[in-house]
Amino acid sequence: MSNKSRAIILMLLTALSFAIMAVMVKMAGSIPTMEKMVFRNVISVIIAFITIRKTGDRLFGKKENQRWLFARAFFGTAGMFLSFYAISHLYLADASMLNNLAPFVVTILASIFLKEKLSKIQVPALIIVFIASLLVIKPSFDLRVLPALIGLMSAIASGTAYTIVRFLNDKENPYTIVFYFSVVSTLLVVPFAPFYFVVPTREQLVYLVLAGVFATLGQYGLSFAYRLANASEIVVYNYTNIIFSALLGLWVWNEIPDALSITGGSIIILVSAGLFLYAGRGNRQ
Repeated sequence: MSNKSRAIILMLLTALSFAIMAVMVKMAGSIPTMEKMVFRNVISVIIAFITIRKTGDRLFGKKENQRWLFARAFFGTAGMFLSFYAISHLYLADASMLNNLAPFVVTILASIFLKEKLSKIQVPALIIVFIASLLVIKPSFDLRVLPALIGLMSAIASGTAYTIVRFLNDKENPYTIVFYFSVVSTLLVVPFAPFYFVVPTREQLVYLVLAGVFATLGQYGLSFAYRLANASEIVVYNYTNIIFSALLGLWVWNEIPDALSITGGSIIILVSAGLFLYAGRGNRQ
């Protein structure tokens, strides 16, 4: 099996892991978002620490990269908080569609700050995807649109974090980046958690632990996939997360997104696939 084939399988497993994580977060029900984040982060810290001890990598990275590692952790934490809120208040498929706008945010930020050139097809693609996101958000002048807007903000924050990860890609080991993020994110969230703490039931505790396990599996799956193949070659497979989320939402809660959401999500997937095929054609020329 080629490295690219392995990377594709890992991306599919990553998308499924993040979709299951979202189900666990939603199944935890009335547990406050901050508390959900603490459980998710603590599990990640434990798994990442054990992994780094076995590989011998640095726990907190190099001195010259500290501000970037912290920035990645800060924006990643913000993206996680906003995403967990959206998952708790929207259909799972809708929350997934909005959060999966993050790669397009990365494209914009990478062109501005990392000086990566936008191809002639990417600019109209970004405009189309923005319009498609409005179909999912369905702007209105009341508070009902707030969870959808927060879902969009989660994509912006996550996209910023992923851009920094791209910048750090050849400067720090993926294990170090995951561990640093998990530790700093825990420290950022823990001071607020006691104000909203709710004692979880045994069932909720299981869901919270599983959310942390599947989130960590997703992060590692993503890291290993990007080491086996170029991101441009495999990133489109991450959009299967929308499909997995829609199927899980239908199975667990009988959630059926409305026609506008389905249309918007379909456009996002089609545009992503089109960009992937275009990039592949360019690489073959």
